[in-house]
Amino acid sequence: MTVNELISACGFDAICLPDGEREIHGAYIGDLLSWVMGRAQADNAWITIMNNINVIAVASIADTACVILAEGVTLDDEIKTAAEQKDINVLASPLPAFETAEKLYGKV
Repeated sequence: MTVNELISACGFDAICLPDGEREIHGAYIGDLLSWVMGRAQADNAWITIMNNINVIAVASIADTACVILAEGVTLDDEIKTAAEQKDINVLASPLPAFETAEKLYGKV
């Protein structure tokens, strides 16, 4: 499934979408950035409630297909610009992390 297909299937909002055709394989949920950096795998959809600049750095290092901000979390303009510069897809979900993950189950 691509990031664009995930948006359509799950109703997530695109905050930053430089590569909507990026394939997603699996998902990871976590907010402790050092933990995510060591455990999220390339092409995962990463679900988090963190919204600081380090999320973009970790997504880049871990090579995630997208970051999904749960619980209605948003990004400020500086972080959105950094995501665009690093080609990081960032989506938003109004749902808690668990319910956001439920939407992904069986799709990625």
